Amino acid sequence: MIRRIIRWTVLLFAAFYSFVTLSLICMRYLDPWFTAVHLQRRVESWFAKGAYHKKYTPVPLKRISPHLQHAVIAAEDGRFYAHHGFDWAEIKEAIDEDLEEGRFRGASTISQQLVKNLYLTTRGSFFRKGLEFTIVPLAERILGKQRILELYLNVIEWGPGVYGAQAAAQFDYKIPASTLNREQAARLAAVLPSPRRRRPARMNEYGAIILDRMARMGW
Repeated sequence: MIRRIIRWTVLLFAAFYSFVTLSLICMRYLDPWFTAVHLQRRVESWFAKGAYHKKYTPVPLKRISPHLQHAVIAAEDGRFYAHHGFDWAEIKEAIDEDLEEGRFRGASTISQQLVKNLYLTTRGSFFRKGLEFTIVPLAERILGKQRILELYLNVIEWGPGVYGAQAAAQFDYKIPASTLNREQAARLAAVLPSPRRRRPARMNEYGAIILDRMARMGW
């Protein structure tokens, strides 16, 4: 019995990682039709009041304002181009703060957040975090930094049913993502930690902080 459980567990994990590897190879060239978070929100909508309308229009990175690219990196992962999927300095700092202040602060990189969105949903657990840590190196190796950033900006949640930069720019500002200015980009980036509760129009303080980070990073 135990051997059978072990065998099926090994086969299940082998099938899962085979699927992840093949899908990442495909995503070097193709945009995903949906992600795990997209499916999660769809299922959650079945048990919630009100209609759910998905807005998702992937666009090439060249059609996403450089201001938004810079704002998201400044807000979410300042060492994005310097690490290989995990920002160990930020992780250590977060752990030290947790121990000192008795609270939990995330330290996820853009690569980690992309993997979470693509495959693992927003439900937190040590098991999910373990899967995330094993998939991120694959994503970094197969996709590369620019494609990771492109996919991230196209699939992440920016509001209820709003996924990706193009849908967010049209929903909040009625313009394409390519024409976002610095302030609009900073306000959109400020929404990301809590996209279903925050709105760009209310992100005065955090938006200003992101603009300052962008300036200090040479953007």
